[in-house]
Amino acid sequence: MATGRNHRPATRSRGIPEATVARLPLYLRALTALSERSVPTVSSEELAAAAGVNSAKLRKDFSYLGSYGTRGVGYDVEYLVYQISRELGLTQDWPVAIIGIGNLGAALANYGGFASRGFRVAALIDADPAMAGTPVAGIPVQHADDLDRIISENGVSIGVITTPPGAAQQVCDRLVAAGVTSILNFAPTVLSVPEGVDVRKVDLSIELQILAFHEQRKAGEEGVDTAPDPAAPPVRATTTGRKGPDGDMPAVMPA
Repeated sequence: MATGRNHRPATRSRGIPEATVARLPLYLRALTALSERSVPTVSSEELAAAAGVNSAKLRKDFSYLGSYGTRGVGYDVEYLVYQISRELGLTQDWPVAIIGIGNLGAALANYGGFASRGFRVAALIDADPAMAGTPVAGIPVQHADDLDRIISENGVSIGVITTPPGAAQQVCDRLVAAGVTSILNFAPTVLSVPEGVDVRKVDLSIELQILAFHEQRKAGEEGVDTAPDPAAPPVRATTTGRKGPDGDMPAVMPA
């Protein structure tokens, strides 16, 4: 597979809406599962249910790809896998660098699903000199001082930031200066980037807070009193001496 670092997926030039692009991986995951079970065709209703969207939206999304299916037969699973993979740029080999090899960075490095989806972990980078040369997932960690050289030598297309929040912007700036224009940010902070650089943010704490909201709603519907005790003292967040993968871990204590 080609490693062309400067090649970009064709979705924008073809006018595919961002909302559709965001759903393409959901369709691809469902289609891949069907392919692994040797299912030759699938209806829009079946595929929409597997992807968690409605069938009208799926048909509209696929119309942007120029794929309309066959009445009475449905969609060809293998062709759709190829078509969506091509639109997402997954028929190429995308070298990825992970910066910040703490618990989260190491876990991502060990994730086996990247290779089958068109991504190759090409470099692991950390600012701790003691980490230099340490193999993680069979890849030696390299020092952050050499980031520019590492990005250039490995033709890195995508940078993954898993550093503490205080270091994330500096790492982002260095990645951009080295020519990286796509960044996946796991650090709990908002990054500032110039035009032409794409950033996707993954914040696990926000996702957990959203789940907590839904749990509270469900508890309320079941008659459980979730209202705060008016006699309870207010709480404030303080910082303990414990360290997490993103730095100090806040603890909630009475004010």
